Formats: sequence, C-alpha cells, structure tokens
Amino acid sequence: MAADSIHDFKLKNIEGKDVELSEYKGKVLLVVNVASKCGATPQYEQLQALQDKYKEKGLVVVGIPCNQFGGQEPGTEKDIQKFCTDKYKVTFPMMSKVDVNGEKQAPLYKFLKANAESKDDVKWNFEKFVISKDGTVAGRFSTKTKPDAVEVVSVIESELKK
Repeated sequence: MAADSIHDFKLKNIEGKDVELSEYKGKVLLVVNVASKCGATPQYEQLQALQDKYKEKGLVVVGIPCNQFGGQEPGTEKDIQKFCTDKYKVTFPMMSKVDVNGEKQAPLYKFLKANAESKDDVKWNFEKFVISKDGTVAGRFSTKTKPDAVEVVSVIESELKK
C-alpha cells in the first residue's frame, strides 16, 4: 500500500525512540536533512528562529541528520544532539541519522522526493521540504535557499493559514 502522506511514516528520534509522524497531523512541518560540519550549518539559526516565530501558529521544524554529503555528519546521535543544543540552542525535534538517497534511503525521503515538484535526489545537506497540515509536500527548497528566504516563509505562512 502506497503512503498518502508523511503521517503514514515513523522515524526514530535522536534519543532512539519511535516517533509516529501522524503525531504531526494538523501541523505544518519544515523537514530538513541537517549536518554539523557543513558550510550551511549556520542555517540552524534560521531554522530555530522559524520554529520560535511560528510554533504557536502550528509550525514544527524537524531536523534529520544525514552523513551522505561529504561525510559532514560523522558523529553519534549524542554528539549531534550536544552540538545542536550547545551551539545553536535547538529546541525543535531532531531525528536519528538516516540516508536520504540511494538503496538505504529512509522510506520517508522516497515519499518526499516522489511527491515534490522536483523528483530529483537530495543534492546536499539542508535541503528543505515544507509539509502541509494534511501531510503532503507543499514545497521543496535547495540548500542555497535559506530557511528564512521569502519563498520558504511565504509557503509556510500560506500553509499555516489553511
């Protein structure tokens, strides 16, 4: 049976506990594959700022570490969690490390790519998917597009109003 929304998936959080993505029904999500040693790592600041600004309106940023691009997320889950908390004061949910491309890609990423306008593989760290309240892909943005770029914020705001 094919998935209809991301609410049909589950991931492990950074502490290794199962998270049913159905917990996020009715929320707008910003799903981002993250890495601690990437040139784009400072985007954590903007991701946290978006979480702070829109949390009360129903936005949840979800960070998903990935080590597929230049080996830029080599640490353990504990290392990643400490880095995010200490350096960027991250309060949004962080998941366990996954592959976003290839044979071992997380099923969630297969779904995200298949349901985005661009069906291409994830190109690098900090690629962003905006997910609507019903769990469908509302937008996809490259690493170069910062989380607080007008095109990202406008999709988030539009989805929050629905």
